[in-house]
Amino acid sequence: MEKGFTIWYTGLSGAGKSTNSYRVYMELKRRGLKAELLDGDIIRTNFSQGLGFSKNDRDVNIRRIGFVSYLLNRNDIISIVAAISPYRETRRLNRELLGDYVEVFCDCPLDVLERRDTKGLYKKALSGEIANFTGISDPYERPENAEIILKTAEESEDESFEKVLLYLESKGYILPESECNVCDYSEKEEKKNKEHLITLGFANNISNI
Repeated sequence: MEKGFTIWYTGLSGAGKSTNSYRVYMELKRRGLKAELLDGDIIRTNFSQGLGFSKNDRDVNIRRIGFVSYLLNRNDIISIVAAISPYRETRRLNRELLGDYVEVFCDCPLDVLERRDTKGLYKKALSGEIANFTGISDPYERPENAEIILKTAEESEDESFEKVLLYLESKGYILPESECNVCDYSEKEEKKNKEHLITLGFANNISNI
């Protein structure tokens, strides 16, 4: 019987959390597994409106995502979270709450993140235009016991993707592809689901999941 668990991606903005988590999410859906993707930016916009970027507000936001993951897992749904999650203690509390918890640290040097930054967020943060920016004017506490570390400045997207899948298979969280009831869940179907949410008034950056 399929059992719920949480894959929690942490790392600085632009480190590859959303890219990798989305690929893993789509692969698990393709393998016929029940999974949901909780992207930090989308959760903030649609679930944590009103919260700022103080340490307390950040912690409240991350704990909320942890609680939603708990409810999903309790109903045998895999929760895939992509959120900066800057503080170790809050991540520890979520690990304690969830139990079956796989932490994925997207590790990327700051200079690479600055070069990748097509939106110019790091440049604005460094110039003081953006306050409370994690990794610049706010702290990021690196994980000390992450189950998976993705060196996203050194690995290709495919290599990072395969690393996560191999870990999940080796630890018995998911079955190998050859033993799964592979289905035809597609990008088209995923897009249809997103568009439905947009028509109901949810923030349209949900299309960037």
